[in-house]
Amino acid sequence: MAKWTATHEAPEPLEGPVVATVTGGTILWFVLFLVQIPFYGWFDDHGKLWWVWTCLAGGGLGLIGIWYVRGRDAALKRHAAENAAAAVLPGDDSGPSEV
Repeated sequence: MAKWTATHEAPEPLEGPVVATVTGGTILWFVLFLVQIPFYGWFDDHGKLWWVWTCLAGGGLGLIGIWYVRGRDAALKRHAAENAAAAVLPGDDSGPSEV
């Protein structure tokens, strides 16, 4: 079986408000969990108790996601600042030195 290779270029990655998106999703999962708590008995009676725990798991995974994307965002900003500082070094002519 031959190895498959793509015949088109990969699209550019989407960059946007990733931290805000993940934070919003995490808040939504926790709100859904809290809204379902008063109906715990109903979910249990109808065999749909997993809905409650799915929302809690989504919120918990969202907390891990927030930690991850905040670190990623900080690393991207740090890398951009290092590149900007390296591009403009004061006093560095990079030419032949005059004696």
